[in-house]
Amino acid sequence: MRAGATNSLMDVAGLRVGHAHRAGGGFLTGTTVVLTPFEGAVAGVDVRGAAPGTRETELLDPRNLVERVHAVVLSGGSAFGLSAACGVMSRLAAAGVGYPVAGGTVPIVPAAVIFDLGRGGTFHATPDATLGTAAYDAALLREDAQGPPAPDGGPRSVAPLGEGAGAAAFQGTAAPAASGSVGAGTGAMAGGLAGGVGTASAVLPDGTTVAALAVVNAVGSVLDPHDGTLAGARYGLPGEFGHLQAPAKAETDAWRPSNTPAFNTTIGVVATDRTLTKAQCGKLAAVAHDGLARAIRPAHTMTDGDTIFALATCAQKTPDHDVFQDVLAAGADVFSRAVAHAILAATGREGAPAYLDVFPSALRKER
Repeated sequence: MRAGATNSLMDVAGLRVGHAHRAGGGFLTGTTVVLTPFEGAVAGVDVRGAAPGTRETELLDPRNLVERVHAVVLSGGSAFGLSAACGVMSRLAAAGVGYPVAGGTVPIVPAAVIFDLGRGGTFHATPDATLGTAAYDAALLREDAQGPPAPDGGPRSVAPLGEGAGAAAFQGTAAPAASGSVGAGTGAMAGGLAGGVGTASAVLPDGTTVAALAVVNAVGSVLDPHDGTLAGARYGLPGEFGHLQAPAKAETDAWRPSNTPAFNTTIGVVATDRTLTKAQCGKLAAVAHDGLARAIRPAHTMTDGDTIFALATCAQKTPDHDVFQDVLAAGADVFSRAVAHAILAATGREGAPAYLDVFPSALRKER
């Protein structure tokens, strides 16, 4: 097994990712959109948190009519942030993309949100339809914006735009394969550390691709309680997290997070290029939650809205039983790895330091 070319969700051919965010002027939030091929992707969802903020998830029940979705929106802003999906829906409708009905098309755009209200200073400074539109437009710039992967083979990280913006809100975008404090993860936190967006992919021996994008905003710890390493990094591919080591005991003993969120959520997308049914997509989303729980402890609490969508682009044939088992196993692993990349790439800020700011000895020194 190996990572795909970008170690990101875009290694599943046909998927595009766009990030848009606002920082400054009371804002510290953003939106991430995953666009499917023109004909859509078969989709499923699994909601494990007791306080979800979602839209269009009932459509993904295998008993219901619609088989394919045309985008998935992940956003900050709690329930207010669901309006970002309206901007994506408008763009898709203008492009003629959607479920065909008399007189036109209706784009199917499920969404989920994290709670990041007030983290930029203003409680109601939240994503809206305009920010959803910006994320959609950023996704269409994939070929121009992607750039090379990081030297360590992981996803590229991009610092949050808007630093030094003063009193004015600064709106910007990030490369599609970016990890860190971008898009929906701009204002995220995780167990007192800076959270964010993380991605990972795996190409199985038979050529099947499985990938994940996670927005990590958890009250639970992302650290292994025994040694302070990133719990999700245990599932890394050879060399993926080879630049890390267990931090010094003095650093782990000194770590006392002072600012953990009261409301929290980790959301994301897991995807494959195999042909799956809605029910199989639902199972893939469910198993990806295992990867979430391996990387975050505790998970799925009463104040979490943990939600994972699964997409199948159907570029490859239907898997047999054994291959589907491999897809499920990979789905859990890529989500764990995506959580680790989110934390590792996040940019620290007041009240939410970066992982390597707290544990500088975790980064191996070159010999």
